[in-house]
Amino acid sequence: MENSFASPANLIADLDSVVERLALAALFPRPQPLEVELGCGDASFLAEFARQNPGRNFIGVERLLGRLQKLDRKGRRIGLTNLRGVRIESAYFLQYLLPPHAASALHIYFPDPWPKKKHRRHRLINEAFPGLARAALTPGGVVYLRTDDEDYFGQMTEVFSASREFQKAETPVELAEVLTDFERDFNGQGIPTLRAAYQVSRTADPIWPKTA
Repeated sequence: MENSFASPANLIADLDSVVERLALAALFPRPQPLEVELGCGDASFLAEFARQNPGRNFIGVERLLGRLQKLDRKGRRIGLTNLRGVRIESAYFLQYLLPPHAASALHIYFPDPWPKKKHRRHRLINEAFPGLARAALTPGGVVYLRTDDEDYFGQMTEVFSASREFQKAETPVELAEVLTDFERDFNGQGIPTLRAAYQVSRTADPIWPKTA
């Protein structure tokens, strides 16, 4: 379907505040299901996945301006109106900027593994992360994970398996086929991708506001 909206001059969101929730309706021309990539790198995955899925909106979160500028260039080059970038730390974005239960999916691909034992407290996926993810996701929302680091993968699966608010899910083939820049490099060196997905459990307590 041809896109009837013009791509904006800049896909990097201009944050009016870092203590107030994003006004998603002001970011995107269409009110569509939202997916978020935490640590989007050069947006090689996100720009392509957004192109393939014009019926969804996407936000890429990245703290490095140079990487977000690549998202901006790639997205505008192919005329995307359903893609935006936000420059901020991923955990902060989830906890303070994303409106509650706004995302249908979270994508976390090849996050910094912080391999030294004394630095592992800096890992994004830790014991507290399932709670942040649960608060960010819609009912039935999914967290998709990828890494090449076996130790970090073990931690990811451990913390989500211990959460009664999530249940194991499958990664769709069409999603797995869209690679990140790191993934291409690793796979080219014979390093496999470790994947997992976790969906908000049907038995989880409904912490979102009830409607009449």
